[in-house]
Formats: sequence, structure tokens, C-alpha cells
Amino acid sequence: MWPGCEQYENWPPDDSEQTCSPAIGARPRSLFLEKCGPHGTFPKNDIDYPDRFCINITNVELDAREKIGVKESRIPQQVIPLAILFAAAIAGLVILRVIFVPPTFGEHGHYRGAAVDEIRQLPAAFAGIKACMDCHSDVYDLKQHSVHRGLSCETCHGAAAAHTADPEATKPLVPAGRDLCILCHGYLESRPSGFPQIISATHNPAKACMTCHNPHGPIIAGTVEECAACHAGIANQKAVSHHADLACTRCHTVPKEHFTQPRVFAAQKPASRELCGSCHASTIAAKEIPKIDLATHGGRYVCWDCHYPHFPEAR
Repeated sequence: MWPGCEQYENWPPDDSEQTCSPAIGARPRSLFLEKCGPHGTFPKNDIDYPDRFCINITNVELDAREKIGVKESRIPQQVIPLAILFAAAIAGLVILRVIFVPPTFGEHGHYRGAAVDEIRQLPAAFAGIKACMDCHSDVYDLKQHSVHRGLSCETCHGAAAAHTADPEATKPLVPAGRDLCILCHGYLESRPSGFPQIISATHNPAKACMTCHNPHGPIIAGTVEECAACHAGIANQKAVSHHADLACTRCHTVPKEHFTQPRVFAAQKPASRELCGSCHASTIAAKEIPKIDLATHGGRYVCWDCHYPHFPEAR
């Protein structure tokens, strides 16, 4: 028996619905019988026994449910509408996918398989580099030994399928001005450092590029004497830094071939922190130069792991 409960010989007293504490809510008779037995017990007051059980439906209904084996649902009532909404949304997505996704999608990858056949039926516009080699092998050989070897002929001369089909009737484009070359060689800070770039307004204005450069075998017209010709972005930063008066070769070892073949003969960066220490070591640094103790400053790291040498932040 529940401590503090009263025994009822004839539970329940009648078939009316019983009420519970508002904080607890009603409980079915089956739970009451499971807790208190067939005769039932009832707490004397709600304060001492706030979790008491009581009847929330009529006895006739309870008896009928127990006979047919109906059990109370354990799924919260608010979960059922949400589950219905999710199921409807998933079903809607499946239906939309069936309607809008093309039948051939995914046959050859993450695209529409029928597109391959559609593209194949389009008239060809580009001939390809092998078609150019058949008639212009000398130009091809020159280009293949230059820095433009990775460019297709049709990058500069336009689509050549019509020209290869009838060379006399259709002539390829021959760029004559500066606009085409500027697309690759006009100065942009986002381009790789060392890539040949010019400022069109100041670099031989009004002259066509081919006046000085052969596009099939481009070389720099004359040896570049200043690093800023190719490394303008770095040069502009360094010009307003504390290192403005330092020559690039003070820190970089630059082979003379670098000025004519920069990609083949690269400039070398410093290999150790002793180079920076030749100016900044506390034992030899001038009064106006920031001083460090090479033995303890920075540990195993080299100076440029923390400081950008072209624009050092120290004052």
C-alpha cells in the first residue's frame, strides 16, 4: 500500500471522472490499479503525495480498453503534427526530383548525359593545334621553345576550323594592337610575382607589342636592370617601408641569368637568420635600428616567419 493512502473497498465509488492535482494532471485507472492494486488507495492530500494517480475516463471506457488491449500512446502529442509535416516535405522533394531532374542525369557523372550528344551535334569551331602544325610547323617549333609553348594557337588567332577547311576563303585573326597582349601582361597585383607585366600607359605607349616582341618566341627586349620591372607589387611596398634604401640583392642572391630567364634561374631567398642579424644583432646594430639577441630571440624560427621583410612593422 501507498503510505498515507485510504483504502476503498469498492473502487471507484462511481463511474464519474475523477480529477487530479492541476500540476500533475489526470492519470488512467490502469495506472492507478498497477500502483495501488484492485481495491485502490488514494493519498490523503496532494501536498504530501503530489504524484497520486486517479481516474480520467469513465470505468466503462477503461474496462473496454483493457479487454481489447488498447494501450496509452507514449508519443508526445505535439510530435505527431511535426512528424506529418516532415513526412510531407520529404515526399514533396521526392516528387519534385522525379519531375524536374532529367532522365539522363548521372549517366556519365554529375551532369546530364544527353548533353554530350547535343554538344557533339554542334558545328566545330576550333581546329586544334595539330591542324596548325600541318601547315605552320616552323612557327610551331619556335613557339614550343618559348615561354608561350603552353598557349594554343587559337588563343590569339581565334577559332580556326573554317580556316583549315578553306584556307583561302577564311583567314585567321592576326592581332595588331596592344589590347590582346594586355589581357595577360597588363599589371595586376594578383598575378604571380615574376610574371612579365607592364603598365600599358607608360610602357612604350602607342606602339604595338609586336614592334619589339615576337609573340611566337617572346623574349625581353634588353636585359631588365631593376627588379621592379617584374616585381612591381613588392617594390611598391618596400618603397614605403623601413627597408626602402636596401637593394634587393642585399638579401637575395640573384644570378645574372635570372634577368633573361627568370623561371629557369630563380633568385634565392636567405637561408638563415644570420643575414638579418648582420644588421639587427644587438652587438652591432646602429642606434636607430631595432636590436635583437640572436641567441634568444625567436628560438628555432627564422625572422621572416614573424616579420615580412619587404614591409617590416618594427619601429
